[in-house]
Amino acid sequence: MEFPEDFNQLELLNTHGQLIPRGASSLWTGSKDEEEEVEEEEGDHSEEWYLEKEETLKDKPKELILWAAENNRLATFHRLLTADPLLVHCCDEDGYTPLHRAAYSGHVDVVSALLAAGSKINPRTIDGWTPLHSACRWSRVTVASLLLRHGAELNAQTNGGLTALHLAASHSSSIRTDSAHTLELLLSQRFLKPGLRSNSGETASEVARRSGPHHFLFEMVEDCVNVVPML
Repeated sequence: MEFPEDFNQLELLNTHGQLIPRGASSLWTGSKDEEEEVEEEEGDHSEEWYLEKEETLKDKPKELILWAAENNRLATFHRLLTADPLLVHCCDEDGYTPLHRAAYSGHVDVVSALLAAGSKINPRTIDGWTPLHSACRWSRVTVASLLLRHGAELNAQTNGGLTALHLAASHSSSIRTDSAHTLELLLSQRFLKPGLRSNSGETASEVARRSGPHHFLFEMVEDCVNVVPML
């Protein structure tokens, strides 16, 4: 699908965020309220439910490890990697790896295990998203911090020109308390380039100004953004 040059990817995120694919087995078509209900229900599954799900995927190791990473099934994850260490590099049809899945779901132990198993830190989806983008879009601040400590590319841009900072800024009105903490984490990074613009021409600061209550946090890097080059 081709988009016009003035296509604003962030506006799409804000208006249709609930439709963003989070892996091939995690698509939904509900409202944001329904999305939040789904997230709450994820923790209500019984152990029997998880075991039945694993049984249905037992002959599909790639799908199973992606599902295990997304659902924090650490024992299943270790068992699969012991049998085939290369599964750490698999991905779904959208390019989401186990690291992407664990990152957007906020599963720190799985992320740590994936990195220890040799997972690439900056794999890209078909839309150019890295695991850091996924973690910051969903305000997974602990995961984002871990990824950065392991060399995640701080200023990487998606196909639409979005950085992790853009995505954190666009989600700053979230009810999640970690949304502001995610912004603070990124803004405190020494090598951050806060003035990078998306394909629609916006900086992360401009996104934050229209997206939520945390624009004041950008005062941390105000001098970096507003430097006037010497002639």
